[in-house]
Amino acid sequence: MRLARFRVGDGSARIGRVDGDTLVDVSAVPGVGTSLRSILPDLAELAPAIRAADGPRHALAEVVLEAPIDAPQKYLGIGMNYKEHAEEARQAGIPTPTSQLWFNKQVSCIVGPHADIVKPAVSDQLDYEIELGVVIGRPARHVRAADARSFIAGYLVANDVSVRDWLQKRSPTFTLGKSFDTHGPIGPWLTTDDEIDDPLDLAMRLTVNGEVRQDFRTNDMIYDVYEQIEYLSTVMTLMPGDLLATGTPAGIGAPTGRFLKAGDVVRAEIEGLGAIENRVVDEVLP
Repeated sequence: MRLARFRVGDGSARIGRVDGDTLVDVSAVPGVGTSLRSILPDLAELAPAIRAADGPRHALAEVVLEAPIDAPQKYLGIGMNYKEHAEEARQAGIPTPTSQLWFNKQVSCIVGPHADIVKPAVSDQLDYEIELGVVIGRPARHVRAADARSFIAGYLVANDVSVRDWLQKRSPTFTLGKSFDTHGPIGPWLTTDDEIDDPLDLAMRLTVNGEVRQDFRTNDMIYDVYEQIEYLSTVMTLMPGDLLATGTPAGIGAPTGRFLKAGDVVRAEIEGLGAIENRVVDEVLP
């Protein structure tokens, strides 16, 4: 299934099942409501009723899609996890890590799949990073890689927007440079795990104003999705709705200095998951 959070006009957020170019409102299904995150632990049991529901229908073009996961506890990203990206980073003076390198994106950065990305007034080094987003479906602690897939609710497209000078120069950790407001667009919906044959081999492409900047497959990861869950769950309990940004391939703007500017349109698309598209706008200071 593909499950979206959406609004019609000025209404409150609802949950919809995506059927082609149509959204079927499933919020009235017993046990569903309007929080996708809260139903993830029970999604397997609710799935038959959600699939059979025939609620109000809306054309996708006529609704506002929200970030699929509401109020996640954690948004974690892994750095330099694609082989060619690690090499381009090394050439830019960033050493290749010898183990998984994780950072926080503060959840306040999350926005919907078509929201504007605000270019901060304090930087001219705004960068893009297409990533496969993984959504945890049930509490995960000390999970073996061989069992990790059973803890995944589904997948979405993420753009791990980064402010490079704040990322590498202004702070001793990645957190600030990864957490500016609007720098976490995700969506367009949650595609449940059962819809994807192999998340470790999906085509992914990012364009800026129609020009291809990143074009790889998820099989170029150094640490695959399941190894990531094993590593993280050794440290902390991953909770339903937690988001993992699993790394970006080569082609980011930093090595060439081709950073984003106001007016640019960034489109990120992953095979089987759909696409998000965001326009860059200048920050308006108070």
